[in-house]
Amino acid sequence: MFATIRRYEGIDRDRTDELVKNVGENLLPRLSEMPGFSGYYLIEAGNGVMSSVNFFDTSAHADESTRVAANWVRDEKLEKLLPNPPRITGGEVIVHKTNGVPALV
Repeated sequence: MFATIRRYEGIDRDRTDELVKNVGENLLPRLSEMPGFSGYYLIEAGNGVMSSVNFFDTSAHADESTRVAANWVRDEKLEKLLPNPPRITGGEVIVHKTNGVPALV
């Protein structure tokens, strides 16, 4: 399993509801239809910062999700709402826990 974390800074705090709605209506359908999709989380960190975490079966699928997210920002004309490019971290998930059982991958 591979994870991609995107940290968005400088988000207009008065427009976070708009962003959350757009994520649910436009980004999530694109990501969830991708091959290897395992999950997506959007985190409100406060002070104009949001982070997203998504999980895919392969590195290639996770990398493709970054392209899909960038296209979503462009297609939905969200450049003013998301004025700074996200800081992206990604890689193989080497330890995770599901159903209360720790697992090494």
